[in-house]
Amino acid sequence: MAPATNEFILLGIENPLLDISAVVTEDILAKYGVKANDAILAEEKHKPIYEELVRDFKVQYIAGGAAQNALRGAQWLLPPRSTVYFGAVGKDKEAEILAEVAGRDGLRTEYQVVPELPTGKCAVLITGTHRALVTDLLAANAYKPDHLERPEIWALVEQARFYYVGGYFLTVSPPAANKIARHAAATNKVFTLNISAPFIAQFFTEPLKELLQYADVVFGNEAEAEALSTALNFGTTDLKEIALKTAALPKANGARARLVVYTHGAEDTVVAFNGVATVFPIIAIKREQIVDTNGAGDAFVGGFLSQFVQGHSVERSVAAGHYVANVVIQRSGPSYPAEPHTFTF
Repeated sequence: MAPATNEFILLGIENPLLDISAVVTEDILAKYGVKANDAILAEEKHKPIYEELVRDFKVQYIAGGAAQNALRGAQWLLPPRSTVYFGAVGKDKEAEILAEVAGRDGLRTEYQVVPELPTGKCAVLITGTHRALVTDLLAANAYKPDHLERPEIWALVEQARFYYVGGYFLTVSPPAANKIARHAAATNKVFTLNISAPFIAQFFTEPLKELLQYADVVFGNEAEAEALSTALNFGTTDLKEIALKTAALPKANGARARLVVYTHGAEDTVVAFNGVATVFPIIAIKREQIVDTNGAGDAFVGGFLSQFVQGHSVERSVAAGHYVANVVIQRSGPSYPAEPHTFTF
């Protein structure tokens, strides 16, 4: 086993996307049949939109995909060289841009290259305070577990002591997620999981149930928690009750109790641990200060993990999650400031 080190202590895996963000005109939305706040998967008619954005508009590139967003947020509060991220990309210019912009945020990327497919992209179409997202997964949808079998890649898995898997990855490679989860359980390391979207609980229930047994920490929001409650027949819509029932699900590694963290938009965050549910108020913010809530959940997870992987308390971890989310919703897209953070506890 690799010697203990704090370098690359946190490893994440999911579906990397190059976010191509631009302020656009209403006629672009009309041209592609997109509504102002849509979040859709690209159909054939949407395919030209990415090139058109780059050609005709001033674009901002962000290293996107939910887990990559979260790890960039964690790295903002962590010492350099603390985070590493896996996922699949193409062999193209977009993959180079993706690695470059992730690197600017201090995130090490070890992508699996899928030469026959382009890198996944998300067009972020900004009109006033509205944002439409048009996603084409492409190579991100083609990650294979054999990437983990490469010695230099598995060495990073062994070196990490905390793991973060986004639920969207269950649409791509449950075997890869389970391989990492089983390693965490066998070595008494910490495996963390985000439900990510209601449809994961609704339509990927079995792979989610399998992965949940390894989860030491579970993240989600109120809609995802409710979808999980329905899928697993918890018989309640109360967020505290759902958190407690999630925490009590069967667990592979009995050395530690499961921690469950459910955010609730502008409402209090709910944390369940050892049979007790606790609420933590968010940082108050005026509506006019909010620029973009896209990526707030990922930012919360990033802030939380930045403290949790350093051995700090749940209270401090939640506070850091609220801090990073508060910063991000006052910016465009899931982006983090270049200047150092000002988080204190």
